[in-house]
Amino acid sequence: MQKFILLFLAVLSLITISNMHEEDYYVIPNDSIRIRIVPNSNSISDQLLKKKVKNNVELEIINDLSSSKTIDETRKIIKANINKYNKLIKKVLKDEKKNINYSIDYGKHYFPEKKYKGIKYQKGYYESLLITLGNGSGNNWWCILFPPICSFEEKENIDNIEYTSYIKEIFDKYIK
Repeated sequence: MQKFILLFLAVLSLITISNMHEEDYYVIPNDSIRIRIVPNSNSISDQLLKKKVKNNVELEIINDLSSSKTIDETRKIIKANINKYNKLIKKVLKDEKKNINYSIDYGKHYFPEKKYKGIKYQKGYYESLLITLGNGSGNNWWCILFPPICSFEEKENIDNIEYTSYIKEIFDKYIK
């Protein structure tokens, strides 16, 4: 009887999991820090500028955070280096001959709902480093600095991640 109940629960769980749609939300943990870069507009030149700022700032931040193991260390490093990131943005704008206002701020900022690779990320206020270029009305780029997901985007093929299910393991154990 116990095996039947376990089997029933396992099948029910598998059905529930298989019926999940890409419309389901992924909740980013509270103990995370994001970065967000919002360009002036969606014009090609503003989006290219966003990408140049992103490439320069992200590279610098990843290097700065390479030894960080905790969220508190990450916070301290970002706060200690925010002036360096500010100068880096200013340099990119100067090199690109763009005379626009920008801001950089570390704190709690609003993020709209985002759908990426079939997953929806909830809107809300998140601890983040926010860089706004000009009016900040274009499509943004964002990533998670802690835990350090940004640093793996270029180095790892995240499509090869294997997910496991405790329910499936139990199911396999008792069926075989």
